[in-house]
Amino acid sequence: MRTLSASIKEVALKAGVSIATVSRVINDKGPVAVETRQRILTAIEQLRYVPHGAARSLITNQTDTIGVLLPDLYGEFFSEVIRGIDLAARRSGHHVLISGFHSDRAEIEAVLRALRGRVDGLIVLSPDVDAQGLRRNLPETLPVVLLNTRINGRADGAAFDAINVDNHGGAYAMVRHLAGLGHRRIALICGPAENADARERLRGYRAALRTEGITPSPELEIPGDFSEESGYRAGERLLALEPRPEAVFAANDSMAIGCLFALREAGVEVPRDVALAGFDDIPIARYVTPQLSSVHVPIAELGTRAMERLLHAVEHRNEHERRQETVPTMLVVRGSCGGSTKDL
Repeated sequence: MRTLSASIKEVALKAGVSIATVSRVINDKGPVAVETRQRILTAIEQLRYVPHGAARSLITNQTDTIGVLLPDLYGEFFSEVIRGIDLAARRSGHHVLISGFHSDRAEIEAVLRALRGRVDGLIVLSPDVDAQGLRRNLPETLPVVLLNTRINGRADGAAFDAINVDNHGGAYAMVRHLAGLGHRRIALICGPAENADARERLRGYRAALRTEGITPSPELEIPGDFSEESGYRAGERLLALEPRPEAVFAANDSMAIGCLFALREAGVEVPRDVALAGFDDIPIARYVTPQLSSVHVPIAELGTRAMERLLHAVEHRNEHERRQETVPTMLVVRGSCGGSTKDL
């Protein structure tokens, strides 16, 4: 019984060819006659030969693996992003290596160093990373795509491919929609203060209120951390206010769902007593009662776009024109805000 993996030399001997010919078939590089190729593939199957990944990467200078750096944030948003990344990776024959961190800059840089030599490119989703940290801990030749990751300074930001969501515009549109339904006392459940997406959504909320002639009120800006639990706690705080808000806009759907539960526990009906809306349009938003109005973000598509952009950079050996893209959002109006159930 064989206990050790077959070697490429054994495959070559069984197929009656040179090691170089076997290597060309494995790596799909160079011409090989159809009959010879089939003979090699048969030998590989019979011997159960598995190419050594590290050795192959030394020869080809590629690992066929893409790294993804994710923050330790709760919710469906990141699972949908990963789904989009994985779909594009599988289509191209790449593997995905995912690494998380806990919002600590030193830990982020340690993870970046650990990925060196193990991936052909890197997708970064992080509110805490900076250009200097990326340059200090990654080879200049490694392609990097920033996804919903803000880097201060136009010069630094232009050094990387980047895809961002129009957080400000989406929040602005939803708050104006709520105001258009006749609501004047509109509360916000904020995201983490250090998070760039949360800051942009807060900015859009305030701008929309001012456009509608409403002065933003600090008592209506309730802190949250993007989790359902923080949305529930925010809902309890909002219920204690006098007068109570007429509408609540949560900076993500998870917090909106938590708030919905708090309102329901208190006997407050949505949308009859309080209108409610969220942001991201995660899959579960349409399955709660009432269905949650939200700012739609093409979440899985974001992941797919990031992977396709990265594969383009890998193919061109990182010698390509960098692009910065802002993805538009769309209002999806459902039953929770009392408006017409339609996409705007």
